[in-house]
Amino acid sequence: MSSIGNLKRTDTIRDLPVRLIASFAAAVILCCLLVSFRPFQAVSAAGTDGGGDIVNQLGFGALGVVSTLAMLTLSEPRTLLALISPMWLVMFGFLILSTFIAVDPSSAQRAVIFTLIGIICVLAVLSVPRDADGFSLAFVIAALAVLILSYIGLVIVPDLAKHTASEIEAEHAGLWRGIYAHKNIAGPVMAAFSFGGIYLIRRGWRIVGWTILILALWFVAHTGSKTSTALVPLVMFLVMFPGLFGLRVLASLTIAAALVGFFVFTIGSLFIPASHNLLVDLGTDPTFTGRTSIWTFALEKLSATPWRGYGFESFWEAPVVREAENPSYYLDWDVRGIVHAHNGYLDIAVGMGYPAMVSGIIILVIFPLIDYARCLKKRENIYLSDFFMMVLTFSLMNAFLESFFFRRVDPVWLLVVMASFGLRMTARVPVLTRS
Repeated sequence: MSSIGNLKRTDTIRDLPVRLIASFAAAVILCCLLVSFRPFQAVSAAGTDGGGDIVNQLGFGALGVVSTLAMLTLSEPRTLLALISPMWLVMFGFLILSTFIAVDPSSAQRAVIFTLIGIICVLAVLSVPRDADGFSLAFVIAALAVLILSYIGLVIVPDLAKHTASEIEAEHAGLWRGIYAHKNIAGPVMAAFSFGGIYLIRRGWRIVGWTILILALWFVAHTGSKTSTALVPLVMFLVMFPGLFGLRVLASLTIAAALVGFFVFTIGSLFIPASHNLLVDLGTDPTFTGRTSIWTFALEKLSATPWRGYGFESFWEAPVVREAENPSYYLDWDVRGIVHAHNGYLDIAVGMGYPAMVSGIIILVIFPLIDYARCLKKRENIYLSDFFMMVLTFSLMNAFLESFFFRRVDPVWLLVVMASFGLRMTARVPVLTRS
């Protein structure tokens, strides 16, 4: 999606086969990432395991090879160079080092490999399309694939497309999850599709844009996720309203302030009595459905090894958790059976230490906000960066209550990667549009 100026008409005709191939390649890659090779898995725990079986191992391994070849043959070198970030290399240094102290180093290293494969695939989706229409086409195909499969699943295989009473979390019975393993994956993905619908409408793709927007919002409403339902309009307002007036710096500052507010009134309420008291006064659940118990336990254990954590994807499987005495006498939950902290930032810290968490905040929060403010003043760059910023803002806020950062090929995590690198791209490379 790089070059200066618009495509000339003669160049458009001559390059049509290449552009179609590039768009098709990006669409296939994005479909595989968002649909996965094992849709409609009847599991009760949120999260996906990209390396958990031979189908995923072969499927995503092959997809990584295809993505690499696509970038080498179809991507503009300038775009690829713009996507390179030294801080991401530092972050991967933390990831790799943390595998050596993991409970199962080989399993942790395999997880890092799948995380890297997912990022490579996302970079291909961003860099392979030759113009904004190519990216839009790839997004439309992937979004419609997920939406159509999910809605068909509600009719054909409702026990797989909805949560059931036979699962561990029986209270979620009847809530929609579509092709995904859990409503907490389906909700954020559908929210991202709704933001994509707005992007398409702004570009003039009104029919398909409105279709995706309406179908995605309807699905979000039926996931039963109050967080997702409330965040979607909030995020649209935070990004779109200042952006309509060209106040991109103000938008970045407002989003940053909102993220600080989310910290203060979620995990920050453990340290700030005033915020905890305000939550109580407002009649809300100050424990966030027992999450504060998990956070308290994780922070207590993290104090013993704050600089290196307990290893990538290892803390909740480590003896310090599994063999802990029953903490129910001072916690609302017995944390020995959970799989993550329900806070993405905290999970980075317990896995890799506070320095890694700081690095993660830099690459996922600070740099993208700066890139958004520095977006090139071209129509396609502005539209695309607004889309990426809405996806990222939603995800960063949701991460205060859920965990998905660096989680292999989890579609929610991959959308975060796409938004982060996409904002980097729109701040550095003009996005083409057809004449």
